[in-house]
Amino acid sequence: MIRKFVGAVAAALAVLAGLWLMIAPFALGTQPEDADWANATQSEFFTGLGVAVVGLVGAIAFVLAIQEELVVRGLIAPKQRPEPEPEPVPVAAAPQASSAELASLLAPLVEALREDLHQTSRTGEHRQNGKTPLVGVEENR
Repeated sequence: MIRKFVGAVAAALAVLAGLWLMIAPFALGTQPEDADWANATQSEFFTGLGVAVVGLVGAIAFVLAIQEELVVRGLIAPKQRPEPEPEPVPVAAAPQASSAELASLLAPLVEALREDLHQTSRTGEHRQNGKTPLVGVEENR
């Protein structure tokens, strides 16, 4: 764990060193104002940029390693990510039928049901011992 802290501190110092290299030509006055960048200024700036980026990546890596170590030791609780809600499945829209078309389509079905109910009420099949029979199931007597 101590090694990870030392690594994080070293990486943070690398970020600071890189930032200093980037601003040093301007802060120390080696780069004249209102002039194109000299070769030395370009070299220091881009070297500092590289050092700062590498130091930042290292610092992030060490901080994540420290966090993982603390979670493993049980000193901090891991953040619970909320479960994403499932997206509703779009239902294909059925073509709209007018009420007259719907009535004409359902009329044969309604008539067949009416005939079936009329037939079962005449024969008395719909009630046996006060119970409604199940279709396809025979009663054991």
